[in-house]
This record gives sequence, structure tokens and C-alpha cells, in this order.
Amino acid sequence: MKKAGIIGVGGYVPERVVDNFEMEKIVDTTDEWITSRTGIRQRRIASDSQATSDLAVEAAREALDSAGIKAEELDLIIVATLTPDSNMPSTACIVQDKIGATRAAAFDLGAACSGFVYGLVTGAQFIQTGAYKKILVIGAETMSRVLDWKDRSTCVLFGDGAGAAVIAEVGEDEGIASFELGSDGSGAEFLIIPAGGSRMPATCEVVQERLNCLKMSGPEVFKFAVRVMADSAKRVVESAGLQMSDIDVMIPHQANTRIIESSSKRLAISEEKMFVNLDKYGNMSGASIPFALYEAHRSGKIKKGDNVLMVGFGAGLTWGAAVLKWSI
Repeated sequence: MKKAGIIGVGGYVPERVVDNFEMEKIVDTTDEWITSRTGIRQRRIASDSQATSDLAVEAAREALDSAGIKAEELDLIIVATLTPDSNMPSTACIVQDKIGATRAAAFDLGAACSGFVYGLVTGAQFIQTGAYKKILVIGAETMSRVLDWKDRSTCVLFGDGAGAAVIAEVGEDEGIASFELGSDGSGAEFLIIPAGGSRMPATCEVVQERLNCLKMSGPEVFKFAVRVMADSAKRVVESAGLQMSDIDVMIPHQANTRIIESSSKRLAISEEKMFVNLDKYGNMSGASIPFALYEAHRSGKIKKGDNVLMVGFGAGLTWGAAVLKWSI
């Protein structure tokens, strides 16, 4: 089996910054309440003219430049998103056309906030078997389009953005060392957009009742996240033949600082090894981990040869974790 790893990364966030003081004008909340409970101070919001594919394209182009390859060299594009441009065609197909990846197959992947890890692992299988040589994995979201802006418990949490990675064959001692993907559908109701699918098609009544917007049971999601983040991280580190002390950088899903801090304590990993940008961007769902990965690499936090741990959780309920030795 060949080794698959990341050879280029890219990221993009919309220009509009909405800080907590602006949120105070939109919904009954305060900067102090948001910051103390979530760690979020601001988030990016897409313009009216931007769809998820537009954000994805910008991140994709930067990832291709970072990898030093052309779009025509891509064999496959995977877009992890819960906010596609439309139910069909896939957002991945729209991206494929916009960037000129004329040889690439394309599909969307739905695992919510765990989506990028799911996409990375899925793409890696094609590389490892030799079926494909270069694959683009994108996590992109316009969460602002599925929020109930009258629900102060959810609308303050999320932001829009995209992150991308090119994966290809890497050296024998580089790339993905271990991974774990998991799900627990019994918790599906805890994080859900009830309407817009075949169970509850969109109608005027549905929109009036805001059933086409994200609904979340915060306490249940919090308990799930704290448990699964630490447990899955421990298992993939052990599976990679490493100890937690061998991890140089951890990229957790950027959902809530209390979840991240709790995971840090349970894993006995120093907060200095945790890369956190939640305060600037909020929870970007499927874009959270790849954009953090992009920023960590660009800032020099991640260096060639580092052991990187990624772990995420999301609607489904789902989780995903991976350990890789950084290749770039």
C-alpha cells in the first residue's frame, strides 16, 4: 500500500466580519455571554452573492498553488459540506467546473463538522491503492444560510469559510498513520436541520416555523463532544504507535473553547500544542478543521515532520480523528 499525505493546503473566509457587539444588535445576547461560554469573539459571514462553491473555489485554488499542481492533474474532488449550493448537482461538480479540473470525478460528502476528516480518509484510500494520484478535499460551509437568527443559543456560534487540502502519495515515513471514523445515529435529533429533505419538504409553513434552520440540544452535544474527542484521539494516537507526548500539534474541531479545554485536560496534552482560531471565525462546521490546518501551516505552527492530530465531531452524530506526519 502506498502512503497518502497532504502536499498542499488552502483556505478562504469571506470579507465581512461580524463581532459579538454586532450580534448584540441582532439578537438578545451580550459579548460577555458569548465569549465566556464559547470563546468566540467574531465570525465571518458570506455576502449575498456568495454560495458555498464560491468559498470552496478560493480555498481550492490556494491549495493547488501550495501543492504546485494544476487543476487538470486532479483525479477526484471531494467537498465536505452540510450547506451545498443546492440539493443537486453536487457542490463538488460546481467546483470541478469552476477550477477547470477536467479530468476529475467529483462528489459531496455529508458528515457535518466531521466532514473534512471523513473526506481526507476517503480520499486517502484511492491514493493508497494506486487508483488515483492526486485528490482535492475541501471543507466548505455557508452556515449563515441555515441559522435561525432569532435563536441566540445557535446563531452566535457559527461562521462561514472554506479550507482545502491536496492529498497524494508521500514518503514511507510521512502521511496518514492512523484514523478512526465513527457514528451514533441515536443522537441524530440533538443536532439537526429538520426540514428541506424528503422527510419534511420545504413549504411556506416550514419556513415560517424556521424548521429549515439548524436546531441543537447544546447540553447533549457538549457531553458527546467531550467524551468522543478525547476517546477517539487516544485510540488513533495508540494505533499510530505513538504516545500523546509525541504529538506536536493537535487540530481540534473549533466548536467551543470549553470542549477544547476539557479535551486537553483529558488527553494530558498542553494547550500550547492545541491550535485554536475559534475566537476569530466561530464554528465553520466542515470548514473548521481544514481552515485551522491551513492557518497552522501558514503561521509555521506545523512544520515538516511534525506529528499532527486532527479530531472532530458533528451532526449524525459523527466523529473522526486522524494522525499524520506532516509532509510539507
